[in-house]
Amino acid sequence: MVLDVRTPVELTSDFRSRGLKVTPQRQLLFRLLYGNMTHPTAEALFAQASELMPGISLRTVYQTLNDLAALGELQVLHPSSGSTRFDPNVDDHHHARCRTCGELHDVYVDRVQDLAMRGPVGFVAERANIVFDGVCADCQVG
Repeated sequence: MVLDVRTPVELTSDFRSRGLKVTPQRQLLFRLLYGNMTHPTAEALFAQASELMPGISLRTVYQTLNDLAALGELQVLHPSSGSTRFDPNVDDHHHARCRTCGELHDVYVDRVQDLAMRGPVGFVAERANIVFDGVCADCQVG
């Protein structure tokens, strides 16, 4: 089950109820993130938003993404190579990363709770973040 970021209207209402600024720029970003499955970087969102609203600042994009992450509306992904990515799917899921093109795809792992972890004595895992590295179907063809 995919739990997208809430609708732009819901986010606008939530931001206002928390005393956060709701500007036309933020509302545009809410719309660009809604249903977005590309795991965009801040720079990619900035480029997309700039086409629709010239003058939007990269700082506004970062601040909005950070506020959404703090509210639990986005997952922040730090791939081993490349820029930080933002995932509006906040459901419990994992990722497959293509080592050729760098695209990230959502994947679901059955029985992840049954995995046995060996490591630091006394460590209690609260969450797992699995990334499968490989080559996507598009890159295998090319």
